[in-house]
Amino acid sequence: MKASTWGRQLAGAMLTVLAVCSAQAQASTDTLSRIRDRRSISLGVSDVDRPFSYLDASKQHTGYSVELCLAAVEEIKRELKLPDLKVNFVPVTTAERLPRLQSGEIDLECGSSTNTKARQAQADFSYTIFVAGMRVLVPKGTKIETVKDFDGLPVAVSKGTTSEKLFNQLQGSGEARMQLQQYASNREAFQALRQGKARAFPQDDALLLALASGDKALDALGLSSITLSVEPYGIMMRKGDAKLGELVDRTLARLYASGDIQKLYKKWFTTDELNIPMNRLTRDSFMRPNKEAGVAMLLGYSI
Repeated sequence: MKASTWGRQLAGAMLTVLAVCSAQAQASTDTLSRIRDRRSISLGVSDVDRPFSYLDASKQHTGYSVELCLAAVEEIKRELKLPDLKVNFVPVTTAERLPRLQSGEIDLECGSSTNTKARQAQADFSYTIFVAGMRVLVPKGTKIETVKDFDGLPVAVSKGTTSEKLFNQLQGSGEARMQLQQYASNREAFQALRQGKARAFPQDDALLLALASGDKALDALGLSSITLSVEPYGIMMRKGDAKLGELVDRTLARLYASGDIQKLYKKWFTTDELNIPMNRLTRDSFMRPNKEAGVAMLLGYSI
């Protein structure tokens, strides 16, 4: 075979491969078409992340983030003209949520996922729906005012979270010489703290308050004064899924502009059991919808 003929055949084969790959990539992120074909949508939810995504007393998935996702589902139904679209709730852990989103097992992740620069490389996020701050839950009387106060402490972290990532960096740098203990979920890490196996549990303040109040433990536990990061939450979608993202953002923008988001916030965050006043960053996100990534408050570290 002449070199020129071989070259043309190789070039043709490469173009074919590229075309197939391009088509596969396009298909993998055209979630709306898949939803139309299946006549169902799968929402990734948590069983334990109250008040964002959890199982209620009737074993039904509910929560602030779940309600926002269901509002987006109504928009999807109208767009696809599928009023009977089936909604599947798929429980996922913090460590599972991104892989199961990428694999197509879930179409929207409806929990407490922080929008970070690292995650933006692997997934897309909706407009910010809540802004938390990473703080530390400790027994009353335990002082955590600086990173050095973690020296010698057994510290519980939840797998697949921004707090796990940040505390691994702190441990690796030698800035804080603590005993890191990894747990599969926030609930397990919290129980380790309650049982005395850990002396500190870093996580987003809203999640910590919900765990402590639900366990009636606020008399024994308290939040640190130090804030380690800013954590903007968003609904997570597959990377490049522009059509679906537009519908989700349209839904959120309408809720924000109408003021209905204020009622939803009050429903989930101002209750007899849990009281989390709306902070300035969350309020600003409703007034000026954005997709700003979270940041660590410690120079040289990331989340």
